[in-house]
Amino acid sequence: MAAYIVATVTITDPVKFGAYVQAIAGLSEKHGGEYVVRGKVFEVLEGDINPEERVVVSRFPSADAARGYAKSAEYLAGAALREGAGTVESRLLVVPD
Repeated sequence: MAAYIVATVTITDPVKFGAYVQAIAGLSEKHGGEYVVRGKVFEVLEGDINPEERVVVSRFPSADAARGYAKSAEYLAGAALREGAGTVESRLLVVPD
């Protein structure tokens, strides 16, 4: 069963956030993941969110693969680089296809 990591991101320091993006480049794919959605919110139909918010949805073949990505030493080292670069809320969801 597929698992998805859904992250909402508001970037406040593009330079610091760029270092994080570079550090984790290709890591999702190494764990069997693929990006399903990645970009800035185009339009808010309902709710109250920051119009600068970005959404990233990654699909993994299993919850174990998603956990392996999110708990890997490489990801955790990269995530440390984004501290102070914005706000990131992530959710790990197991959803049947």
